[in-house]
Amino acid sequence: MVEDTSASEHAGHNRLQWRILAGFLSGLVLGLLAYTFAPESHWIAAIMAYGTVPAGQLFLRLLFMLVIPLLFSALVVGIAEMGELRALRKVGVATLVYTFVVSGIAVALSLLVVDTIRPGAGVDRQAAQELLAQGAENAGAIVKASAQAKTGVDAVLGLIPSNIVSAMSDNDILAVMFFALFFGIGLLLVRTPRALVLKDAIEGLFEVSMTLIGLVIRLAPYAIFCFMFNLAAQFGWDLLIKLAAYVGVVLLALGLQMFGVFPLLLAFLAKKSPLAFFRETREAAVMAFSTSSSNATLPTALRVADEDLHLPPRIARFVLTIGATANQNGTAMFEGVTVLFLAQFFGVDLTLQQQLFVMVVCILAGIGTAGVPAGSLPVIALILGGVGVPPEGIGLIIGVDRFLDMCRTTLNVVGDLVCATVISAIGGGDAGASEPVPT
Repeated sequence: MVEDTSASEHAGHNRLQWRILAGFLSGLVLGLLAYTFAPESHWIAAIMAYGTVPAGQLFLRLLFMLVIPLLFSALVVGIAEMGELRALRKVGVATLVYTFVVSGIAVALSLLVVDTIRPGAGVDRQAAQELLAQGAENAGAIVKASAQAKTGVDAVLGLIPSNIVSAMSDNDILAVMFFALFFGIGLLLVRTPRALVLKDAIEGLFEVSMTLIGLVIRLAPYAIFCFMFNLAAQFGWDLLIKLAAYVGVVLLALGLQMFGVFPLLLAFLAKKSPLAFFRETREAAVMAFSTSSSNATLPTALRVADEDLHLPPRIARFVLTIGATANQNGTAMFEGVTVLFLAQFFGVDLTLQQQLFVMVVCILAGIGTAGVPAGSLPVIALILGGVGVPPEGIGLIIGVDRFLDMCRTTLNVVGDLVCATVISAIGGGDAGASEPVPT
């Protein structure tokens, strides 16, 4: 029965991906036809003003409505799930520190690549400014909050909300994430029956939020059609060139992390040959690429860690289980590249502070990205609004997301195995101590 359910979910996921691709292509083709044969037409403008733009905004509003409870519950549960932290002692602490540090390196690397190559620069400035003004108006409170961003010491203090309810209502994403992180640590430390009930309630909120996000994502094919029609009708053939450049930059950033950062971590921290590691983990990498799911690849990753890498089972189980949801380097890099690419596309010059904001949110979102098709979508939309970029720009990237999802999932899974290898090398002495003592 479980296999039938899993097969049904996989089939539904594939159908959704094909529908999204169909919406992307049809919107792109019709938009390019409108741009080519009816430029500046009043009836095209009317279709956009009263049809495709409001329809796309409805989709975005549904995402914005759900993203705060989703991120809050996901981050709290992600931290609280590290319930074996005290039992594993330095292994648990090392895993937590490794996750944040390596995720930070991944996002910083991706931002550096986008800032250097600038794949989104050079489009029609007038069309970009028109859509930017429209997006700023629709993003409303989020963009307004970004325009009033604090600097210096005030920015640091602003991470700590004086009122979490007002922080949520103002869409202050960093303050909400800080509270969720702090709250998750509290649940990790307090193991009373009432605290466990509260943890179950927050897990329920997470499950409900993910279910609702899944329902909203079913509208994605229609929303993507609207987004792509609007973008193609305004930007024309420049759109295809920039889209190809975007895909290339994402693959370059993921490749640098996979074949640059990971081998260095393996060689210097784990004293492991990178070539031997990639040879031993190729089965898990192929499974991740074909399924686009870290969770679906977890059983294969656990077997590879045991039979091929010969890692201590206790450490491998802990690190890989946590890593399947919390150590998502590929997802964090994808979100960072996408936000900066769209900022360049729409002519938004992000300050150093805004890029740090993007970096921090991507690192934290790597712990709490929803495990549903296009699960990065709510996070990217909220970050875009937070830095003053039209959230409807996500329509550009959703059409090519299937292939990029396969690539970043491969990086996520391989990154989890790198983490398990490194932690086993530096914390293996605790493996035996953490096993239950027979009575």
